[in-house]
Amino acid sequence: MKKFLSMLVVACLLPVAALAHGPSGQKVVKEFEVKAEPAKTWALLKDFGAIGKWHPDVTNVKLEDRKDEESGKTLSHRLVTLKNGTTFLEKLREANDADMKLDYKLVDGKDSTIAVSNYRTVAQVKAGKSSGQSTVTLTARFYNKANTMEAPEGQDNPAANKAINELYDEAAVGLKKALEK
Repeated sequence: MKKFLSMLVVACLLPVAALAHGPSGQKVVKEFEVKAEPAKTWALLKDFGAIGKWHPDVTNVKLEDRKDEESGKTLSHRLVTLKNGTTFLEKLREANDADMKLDYKLVDGKDSTIAVSNYRTVAQVKAGKSSGQSTVTLTARFYNKANTMEAPEGQDNPAANKAINELYDEAAVGLKKALEK
């Protein structure tokens, strides 16, 4: 009888436990080589407003300083528009020259129509495998746009992963083209 009651309790609690679980976090990592010295690669990458000069999908960038609601600090923000009309507003959290590391985050809201939420990128430049080369690593962590397990198509995990993979793939193409002239 005790075994039956235990199984009944577990069976009743399973649906509640399933509802308590949120959306799964997503991660995309892209690493690629560039035929340029790390200092040159870093100089281009860390210029937060220059993404429109090297990213082939970017049609417009509006850079401005704004007060960050999370930290209370004034941070650089960029509103990026892509060829397909997608927009996203990002804030620069850190540009670390010693580690050649850039940390920026999506500002969720009406300005960000990309298929992700709570998106953060860490971009880092290191010396490449050969002299005169750089290794660039782009790491994104994010959730789907709906920020739910039952997201509608276009706001779900596949759409979020597609958006970030396309953005990063084109970033690799653009950085290489801009730096390997």
